[in-house]
Amino acid sequence: MSSSRLRLKNKTAIVTGGGTKSALVGTGQAIAILYAREGARVLLMDIDEANALKTQETIRKEGGEASVFVGDVSRHEDCQAMVNTAVSRYGSLNILFNNVGISRPGTAVDVKEEDWDTVLDVNLKSVMLTSRHAIPMMIEGGGGTIVNVSSIDGLRAGWSRNISYAAAKAGVIGMTRNMAIQHGRDNIRVNCIAPGHLNASLTSGLSESHREMRRRANALGTEGTAWDVAWAAVFLASDESRWITGVVLPVDAGTLAAHPLSIMPRDNTGILPDPDIDLHFPA
Repeated sequence: MSSSRLRLKNKTAIVTGGGTKSALVGTGQAIAILYAREGARVLLMDIDEANALKTQETIRKEGGEASVFVGDVSRHEDCQAMVNTAVSRYGSLNILFNNVGISRPGTAVDVKEEDWDTVLDVNLKSVMLTSRHAIPMMIEGGGGTIVNVSSIDGLRAGWSRNISYAAAKAGVIGMTRNMAIQHGRDNIRVNCIAPGHLNASLTSGLSESHREMRRRANALGTEGTAWDVAWAAVFLASDESRWITGVVLPVDAGTLAAHPLSIMPRDNTGILPDPDIDLHFPA
């Protein structure tokens, strides 16, 4: 690809959670690598320097430009320093990708209060804090784009008992829509990706049977990877999506497109409901 066709040429991007802690590629890592391949200068923000350095090494080996900032996205001071560092190193800030996410188990009746607070801080409060400092810099530079990561769990109740995660990810969607309206006239676009059942670093500990169940729950019958999310992230950060803001883009192999029963005839389970029977009650 010639340099004149790079989709993010001369842009500066911050990717939070840009490292990876496992052998599997994480979403932040994949996004940072693709952003760099498309010409962006990337600041990798991660709480673990070693994880971020893995991504930086990959980008630099490919001839891209990336540096590391170590910090905690749930801390105001760290988010402010992160944005200032990006502008100091690269002269501008054009793209903010809010990728950091964690999960803790629990329903409303048994979730630990400290787990609830931690998940809401890391997954939701962080989006506010990073945006609070990024938006003024983007305005100063003539505009920019923010892409937030939610989840299909923020749109529909999932199988997992992870109420704090679901609440936080639903909150990210609400914030995305509000920020898109509040800062659209500042030439700042704000969009959201809702990943489905990926095989990535965050889910690296799942059993094969659990992964198989997740594969069978979507329309395509396949498992997603961090790269599937990353390509959507490139589109939403590029000028190709210049007239798109305030949207939630599921990257989920059609999981949200169907009623669960519609998957069953294609699931090879031996349970085949008659598709000609109308199971809806009459009006």
